[in-house]
Amino acid sequence: MPDFARTFANAPVLITGGLGFIGSNLARRLADLGARVTVIDSLIPEYGGKLFNVAGYEDRLKINIADVRDEYSMDHLVRGQQFIFNLAGQVSHLDSMRNPYTDLDINCRSQLSLLEACRKNNPAVRILYSGTRQVYGRPRYLPVDEAHPVDPVDVNGVNKVAGEWYHLVYHRAYGLRTTSLRLTNTYGPRMRVVDARQTFLGIWLRRVIEGDEILVYGDGTQKRDFNYVDDVVEALLLAAARDEAIGEIYNLGGGEVVALKALAEMLVSLNGAGRSKMVPFPPEQKAIDIGDYYGSYAKIETALGWQPQVALRDGLARTLAYYREHHPQYWSAANDSP
Repeated sequence: MPDFARTFANAPVLITGGLGFIGSNLARRLADLGARVTVIDSLIPEYGGKLFNVAGYEDRLKINIADVRDEYSMDHLVRGQQFIFNLAGQVSHLDSMRNPYTDLDINCRSQLSLLEACRKNNPAVRILYSGTRQVYGRPRYLPVDEAHPVDPVDVNGVNKVAGEWYHLVYHRAYGLRTTSLRLTNTYGPRMRVVDARQTFLGIWLRRVIEGDEILVYGDGTQKRDFNYVDDVVEALLLAAARDEAIGEIYNLGGGEVVALKALAEMLVSLNGAGRSKMVPFPPEQKAIDIGDYYGSYAKIETALGWQPQVALRDGLARTLAYYREHHPQYWSAANDSP
């Protein structure tokens, strides 16, 4: 495994979406490794960025409140960076169907803004893009590997495909050093729990802690895999540190596959109280549901040696403990902006 301290110590690093869920966990880890970290976040309330996510690290990071769609800001901010972790994006599938032009702007135009800024001002920078398993749509076989056809079921999936392929095209056409990781269901401390915009598991955590019912759509037999955020951070660092990852796409995936009904029961058990309830799919949700999904991470394991380390039950316990301690900071969307 690479010596991350040697790779990232004193390295200038830019994280887009750096006050959000994955971005803030990554920023804290990189700061601990001695990197010179700049985070960019627009702090748009619907997208989950919070200054509290980097509490205790304020004097170890540069925080820039900016929108990655602003090409003039990006032209300036990419200069001199050695690594860029491009995590900014709109992730809500339902929002993408309700407001497709906004999703297009954030998940496509902003990607071009960043890549153009790098092409013109820092062509040697190492770029990691956070893709999504949503690009596959409804699986034709399981586990889903990178050879599976791309067939998204919603606007978000279409635009995330485009964002990913902009990165690959800029690698092939201009030599930019890009890699995409297709993330599955990521969970853990600092995730958005005020609603289900980021992931359904966020609102489940909130409801179980508050003593409300967890609502499980359909019959609860839909299978999923999950990654604890620390494992995702390690995958991002590993891909950034290894030159053989340049120009590649990698799936991430969980070490366990669980039905949603069983997941709800596990969460209730870990919380020591609560209940779950099966409810019919809302029509707009049913239209974009993908059924069973779990991915193969064999490619990244073979190439880079990555595999998930945190068991689902342990990760959920850690996440519950975090929100029991810090719930006032996350229960209201009003806390998503300074």
